[in-house]
Amino acid sequence: GLKAIPMRAETGPIGGDLSHEFIVLAETGESAVYCNSDVLNLPVPGEEIDYDGDLTPVIKQWTSVYAATEDVHDAARFDREVPAANKLHTRGIEVGQIFYFGTKYSDTMKATVAGPDGAEVAVHGGSYGVGVSRLVGAIIEACHDDAGIKWPEAVAPFKVAILNLKQGADDTDAACEQLYRELTAKGVDVLYDDTDQRAGAKFAAADLIGIPWQILVGPKGLAEGKLEVKRRSDGARENLSPAEVVARLTS
Repeated sequence: GLKAIPMRAETGPIGGDLSHEFIVLAETGESAVYCNSDVLNLPVPGEEIDYDGDLTPVIKQWTSVYAATEDVHDAARFDREVPAANKLHTRGIEVGQIFYFGTKYSDTMKATVAGPDGAEVAVHGGSYGVGVSRLVGAIIEACHDDAGIKWPEAVAPFKVAILNLKQGADDTDAACEQLYRELTAKGVDVLYDDTDQRAGAKFAAADLIGIPWQILVGPKGLAEGKLEVKRRSDGARENLSPAEVVARLTS
């Protein structure tokens, strides 16, 4: 659910002739950006790409469409190249940046290698960085609704939240604790809400935190041998037996 768009950017103090920031579009982002909306529909390179081969076609595909941060935005080119219907001026979060130095540093350090003909040539340099802490904010911006976060399972702090809807009752306490033991024994990261809050407050907190799966354990459902499972991403709900819940969340 997260797509970072490469955009021409200022090189800053690090120098070099070319730089691209990888921007996740978000109205709360710190960077103002301008782009042709066609760039949003370009296919992200996948496993089929030979990264040891010629990447020129992929690079041309992504850099031929106008996309730039405010610092290097060319208003005249933007007006000339981008159709009015495709002009997008918004904000974004920088989650990575790459720099091409050319021979800026290798010339000074006299860093050379022998070319195919044996002649010494200066090394061309570059660097890249990924803003790991920035990714958290970007993921939340891309994966949320009015109730709170909707963590993708791959990066969620917990996979499952168990909500005890009648804390202190022997049946719900025992069912929650058994479920917690079974899931954790199978390697599932579980957050157990055993607070004395009312059910409505627990529902709101679980949605706000955004754990991908919620298991609602209440006396009425237990009397029928069922637990309610809610998927945070789309709100889908199912009533399953405890054994079915464990099987579903560990498959």
